Amino acid sequence: MTSPILIACAHGTRSEEGRATIRTVIGQLREATGLDVREAYVDVHGPELPDVVGGIDAADGVSAVVVPLLLAGGYHVYVDIANAVEARPDVRAAHALGPDPRLLDIVHQRLEEQGVPEDATVVLAAAGSSDPRSQADTAAAAELLRERWGGPVRVGFAAGPKPSVADAVAEARVNGEDGVVAVASYLLAPGLFQRRLEEAGADYVTGPLAPHPMLLEIVADRFADVLDT
Repeated sequence: MTSPILIACAHGTRSEEGRATIRTVIGQLREATGLDVREAYVDVHGPELPDVVGGIDAADGVSAVVVPLLLAGGYHVYVDIANAVEARPDVRAAHALGPDPRLLDIVHQRLEEQGVPEDATVVLAAAGSSDPRSQADTAAAAELLRERWGGPVRVGFAAGPKPSVADAVAEARVNGEDGVVAVASYLLAPGLFQRRLEEAGADYVTGPLAPHPMLLEIVADRFADVLDT
């Protein structure tokens, strides 16, 4: 029996480096899983998810699983992706990648790679969304980071809700959190938002999460979870 197709659905970016990073992850997924992995996007550029879903032959069982390459749930997961699969009972949607402890393992590893002191204040920097479900996922991710980090952990956003990453860095300094302030990127790939993190005035700024082997594990688990239900 042929395995269902894995549709890896990312946000989309105008950054060539960001697009290349996502394509690297998709290529790694193909190699690691042996599955037919298709790329799709919900914004900015194609291939657009509805077109990718429409190009898959219908089946009696599950023909494809859409795995969001998104770190939190929100409008893109609960509306864009949900709408794209609504008319196709054979195409199912998985949960977003986060919150997941393994994502924060990557964040912690990035901090260690930068040599950030364990007592530094860390601003976990997410893309930002007006959707409260996305904000709740980011808050949960920050709690996971607090469980393993020695210093204070704050949340900042590259766009949308407050505080901005720059404001979160400034507030850490004003509130007497002496010493080093680090921005921990909670973004998947390089692009405009990563540049905003780098301009936020922190002592350290870590790189995005992708590519990383644990991301492949999480995507594979999201895919398997759908098939197990």
